[in-house]
Amino acid sequence: MKKMSFVTPYWQVVGAVLWKDLRAELRGRELVTSMLLFATISVLIFSFALELDAQAQSETVGGVLWVTVAYAGTLGLGRSLAAEKDKGSLDALLIAPVTRSAIFFGKMLGNFIFTLMVAFVMTFLLTILFNINLFLPILWIVLLLGCLGFASTGTMVASMSVYARARETLLPIMLLPILLPVIISSTRASIAIITDLKVEDWLPWLQLLVFVDGVFIVMAYLLYGYIVEE
Repeated sequence: MKKMSFVTPYWQVVGAVLWKDLRAELRGRELVTSMLLFATISVLIFSFALELDAQAQSETVGGVLWVTVAYAGTLGLGRSLAAEKDKGSLDALLIAPVTRSAIFFGKMLGNFIFTLMVAFVMTFLLTILFNINLFLPILWIVLLLGCLGFASTGTMVASMSVYARARETLLPIMLLPILLPVIISSTRASIAIITDLKVEDWLPWLQLLVFVDGVFIVMAYLLYGYIVEE
């Protein structure tokens, strides 16, 4: 009797691409290591430069967290896609007889996991340096949504810029303006939660973040095939 599988071929491709990225990172440990090193140095600079009182620190730490995650994540995106392009594995994926959007979701989930790992470590480090508890359930929902929006948009934009000559310079110039809705919503929601404001102060930003994530993911799903063909 044939065994029934609930995983469609589409999601098998997504899982295969994701597993490839995770396995490559486990072997080389280059991507997450460089992201963590950059993020740690940035946080240390912020912590020594911003000698503020307790209230000012609680209002600043949310911005420090998301600035660090955004720039470390951009560094990771650039290195990830550039390595794939230089090794020829990106071209091999694109000529494979699979749906392009499945490749996108596999790459996006890998970038999401790497970015979330950096965000977790930065949360722990900021809790120690700023003496503010950032391990809050609602804040982690914001972190999940913010990293998801970053990964979906970043994967699409990085795929566009990877074939350019000055791709290291072009990626942040293209990506950061598009990411502004995600960064602003995540930062404002995080600050409101950390400073213990009322629900009505952070809930609209959280709702906006969910909406922006949905728009970016749908746009990437629809446009990724055309983007990589160009």
